[in-house]
Amino acid sequence: MPEIKKVCVIGAGVMGAGIAAQIANSGAEVLLLDIVPKGLKKGDDRSVIAKTALAKFRKAKPAPLMHKSFMRRITPGNIDDDLGKISGCDWVIEAVIERLDIKRDLYKKIERHRKKTAIISSNTSTIPLEDLTKGFSDNFKKHFLITHFFNPPRYMRLLEIVTSKATDKKVEEKIRQFGDERLGKSLVDCNDTPGFIANRIGTFWLHCAVVTALEQNMDVEAADAVLGRPAGVPKTGVFGLLDLVGLDLVPHLLSSLQDTLDKKDPFQDLGPAPKLLNKLIKDGYTGRKGKGGFYRLKPNDKNKTKQVLDLKTLEYADAKRPKPAAMKASKKSGLKALVTHDSPEGKYAWTVLSHTLAYAVALVPEIAGNPELVDRAMKLGYNWKTGPFELIDKLGTGWFAERLKAEGRPVPPLLEKAAGRPFYMVKEGKLHVLNVQGKYQKVQRPKGVLLLEDVKRASQPIWKNMSACVWDVGDGVACLEFTSKMNSFDPFIMWMIQKCIKRLPSKGFKALVIHNEGTNFSVGANIGLFKFAAKLGLAWYFIPWILRLGQGTFQKLKYAPFPVVGAPSGMALGGGCEVLLHCHHITAHAETYIGLVEAGVGLIPGWGGCKEMLGRWATNPKAPKGPMVATGKAFELIGTAHVATSAFEAQEGQFFRHDDTVVMNRDRLLATAKAKALEMAKIYKKNGNPTEPFMFRLAGPSAAAALKLAVRDFEKKGVATPHDVTIAHALAEVLSGGKTDGTKELTETELLKLERVEFVRLSKTKETYDRVNHMLTKGKPLRN
Repeated sequence: MPEIKKVCVIGAGVMGAGIAAQIANSGAEVLLLDIVPKGLKKGDDRSVIAKTALAKFRKAKPAPLMHKSFMRRITPGNIDDDLGKISGCDWVIEAVIERLDIKRDLYKKIERHRKKTAIISSNTSTIPLEDLTKGFSDNFKKHFLITHFFNPPRYMRLLEIVTSKATDKKVEEKIRQFGDERLGKSLVDCNDTPGFIANRIGTFWLHCAVVTALEQNMDVEAADAVLGRPAGVPKTGVFGLLDLVGLDLVPHLLSSLQDTLDKKDPFQDLGPAPKLLNKLIKDGYTGRKGKGGFYRLKPNDKNKTKQVLDLKTLEYADAKRPKPAAMKASKKSGLKALVTHDSPEGKYAWTVLSHTLAYAVALVPEIAGNPELVDRAMKLGYNWKTGPFELIDKLGTGWFAERLKAEGRPVPPLLEKAAGRPFYMVKEGKLHVLNVQGKYQKVQRPKGVLLLEDVKRASQPIWKNMSACVWDVGDGVACLEFTSKMNSFDPFIMWMIQKCIKRLPSKGFKALVIHNEGTNFSVGANIGLFKFAAKLGLAWYFIPWILRLGQGTFQKLKYAPFPVVGAPSGMALGGGCEVLLHCHHITAHAETYIGLVEAGVGLIPGWGGCKEMLGRWATNPKAPKGPMVATGKAFELIGTAHVATSAFEAQEGQFFRHDDTVVMNRDRLLATAKAKALEMAKIYKKNGNPTEPFMFRLAGPSAAAALKLAVRDFEKKGVATPHDVTIAHALAEVLSGGKTDGTKELTETELLKLERVEFVRLSKTKETYDRVNHMLTKGKPLRN
């Protein structure tokens, strides 16, 4: 089949527009269509709905597009005038209202205009595929499937796929490849049942949690406290998640499932949407997009005090952020301690979780072929940290089954087949899952996927200390993994990097990948060490030492005798950014958020970040020439603590080079980085490390004076605080080259010395200590 180069999305609502944006992020061209609104006057724009959806992209947070320039890939239009243009599209995605008659009427129009090889899919989450295609041509059915995205499409990695016996295997494979490699999705095969996997279980879980809270007189905050992180689901808990999703969507989801599910399905026992929900919606409390929901910000309050709804009185009161005893018990002794805790919160957690988990088990194989598909769908579609079957394994399948029996509740057949065995087990270094026949089968990864978690199951680390591990990922490539809290940098990571540089070649390794599978690559240096040293009166010894250790380590990394490939995802801030700046190549997940943010804690980059950003802008062939260009660019990015919000933005800011690799699917990150490392290893073996040191020609005091003058203007406007000015002055000294006069070239060593001098000077100020302390205690920057 031909490559997918152009896609038409019909339906420019929140989902349709979001899908169009993600397809634009993939590099494909997009035609976005919607209806012509009624009541237009002569001369009015007939494509106003699609154009309005695109206009919202500019202000939307989180942003649907990975780079503002990608807007050019989307062409807005309307169904009446532009449907004929789908003749040039390779894939047509229908994302209109969830009404069978409207969808089928649209398909008839699509049939008249599409080319015969075009793929058609629906983003429906409730209507069976068989009903959608009944009566259509064999060719239409051959090219039709359901592709169910989750909102927001850029960030939610789940893509549920539903096919029929009539769907051509080549069509299915083409969508799988595009969805996986170009859209960055994890594809989960679902059976053609109401709600498929994630919404079937997720809606049950949310509905059960609300109904049970009302029945058991549970406080909203307490309910979210025990049904958040302790239960392996999002930290928002249930009520916070409902506010985020939008309360007005819930009744539609509930009624749709209740109308299509069998009357004996346990979902029906939960009843309709509570009257409380309908009242909130009627009063405009639809969640975060409205006046609030179960939570809101206190009206007319400059401090933005968070308030919570009392489910009995329907009045709001200031949030108390309780930490129930059941929550504390789970932190100490795990999930079983939570659901067995003798307290109202423990009872509530057991009621909701036991019903949800039992429901999930009972639905296999109705909704999916095995438990792993269900767990992956819930983790990627609802952001659960732990899937339903993984949660049952934490409780113990035997214990869970016995407790259900003790309460007179049915034990699902698959749980009976487990017979006390876990749903997951590791055999011969490979992860296996219990199938519907009661036997274990290997969990299959798509071709080209290499996960560090699989490597770790099958092997022992080459080296390990309290903050880092080194793993053999095959073919002579090692992988350095950070394991500290939030992957923050400390001396142990620095020592492990130095050990890799010194000893990997003697062990037969020819390349190193720096990668981990944490939520974030690294949040930067462990600033808690700064505060600890200050309390002991050792800060003025510790800080110069850690600066030299970090600078020396990263310089050794830059000039290592073998290629080093950084493979980040999530946040790479401060020191996490600096280590990547010293790698020879970056293979980045598209969702990498990178920046030098030290100004937020009253400092400047001290491990070579200033030097590397200055050097990159000075040698950037696309940047204008002149000593002030590089200085000004680096000053702007570092001084404002700018964070690129995608790998594409990172390339624009020179955090990544333009020839660095961007990977859309996070699961393919390590394999792609490894392949690049092996490719580079051939060059290194033949010619050695080709990295040329930067030589800087900077303008000196005159440049520093110009930068300080600009900062003074920001201070007068009230944009910059007094300590912002102090930090900016220190940064200006480094980036202008100190006392140099522009005739002399400065080496990397001299720039690193300037970094150290100004970093130490800032670290001695009370204002910097206050910023560090505030970040550690409050988790956000202090503007002093």
